[in-house]
Amino acid sequence: MRNQISNFIKNVPKAELHLHIEGTLEPELMFKLAKRNNIFIPYKNVEEVKSAYKFKNLDSFLDIYYQSSKVLITEEDFFDLTWAYLLKCKEDNIVHTEIFFDPQAHIDRGVSFEIIINGINNALKKANFEFGISSKIIMCFLRHLEEDSGFNVLNDAIKHKDKIIGVGLDSSEIGNPPKKFEKLFNKAIEEGFLTVAHAGEEGPPEYIWDCINLLKVKRIDHGVQCLKDDKLVEELIKKQIPLTVCPLSNVKLCVFDNLKNHNLKKMLIRGLRVMVNSDDPAYFGGYLNQNLIETHLALNLKLEDIKNLIINSFKSSFLDDDKKNEWIEKIN
Repeated sequence: MRNQISNFIKNVPKAELHLHIEGTLEPELMFKLAKRNNIFIPYKNVEEVKSAYKFKNLDSFLDIYYQSSKVLITEEDFFDLTWAYLLKCKEDNIVHTEIFFDPQAHIDRGVSFEIIINGINNALKKANFEFGISSKIIMCFLRHLEEDSGFNVLNDAIKHKDKIIGVGLDSSEIGNPPKKFEKLFNKAIEEGFLTVAHAGEEGPPEYIWDCINLLKVKRIDHGVQCLKDDKLVEELIKKQIPLTVCPLSNVKLCVFDNLKNHNLKKMLIRGLRVMVNSDDPAYFGGYLNQNLIETHLALNLKLEDIKNLIINSFKSSFLDDDKKNEWIEKIN
């Protein structure tokens, strides 16, 4: 039965809704881009890079994440980064992906918004043409920075509404509550962007409430701390607000000590609209299929559970309803 479920996971069409494109920078590509752009990186080889990926929490990961992003300079770099992920999508049978990117991590280094968005978008267009993979782009604000800095990149994003569907909120959660960005998100909504936000990964349930009430989000990214607040759980179920859970990431960042203790199955049983995603797969040890297979084995998920998780991804995507229903019918 286990093999049967693993084969189902590999072969069924899937959507991924929580994926940081900078988090797909594999060590091999990092070295290639460092050489291409003459950028120093503090590692001698791929093995040394991978051995550095021992994280105590979110911040210890972000230090390396931003350091590694420095190799991304040109439009070609952002294209190559995105294309490498899209080849993984083809391999994992991901037919629709909604990717995050962090312009503030690059603009401060002198890389223009146009270079970033054009590199990413051109790769997505090519994958749609060659593989039939559909996609959406979500621009994230870095929550450890001030709100004013977010307004600058929002103004850049407004010029690229044809490419960017929504805005999100990521980076260090503790000490950076959603209310810090209420004006910024109101402005983004006025401009016609959809909103999502990271909350309840390390932060308290109150941050999830604030994302719903103040930032008017369509989805909560992570949200695993919601089970600490029964009223919040009721609200999430009633409104069917999606929670884009990332199991291997949660273990790697010590939110859970191991996958067997992850609360995803409890969330499913409660009737929350949860799904599985890979977050920053180059750093956390697995792309979408790996996340689904390892979670299925650790939590003894049944075929019906896996189907629900995958159907929830399509239901919660920003695809139009006809396309969602078309994919859900194929899964069933």
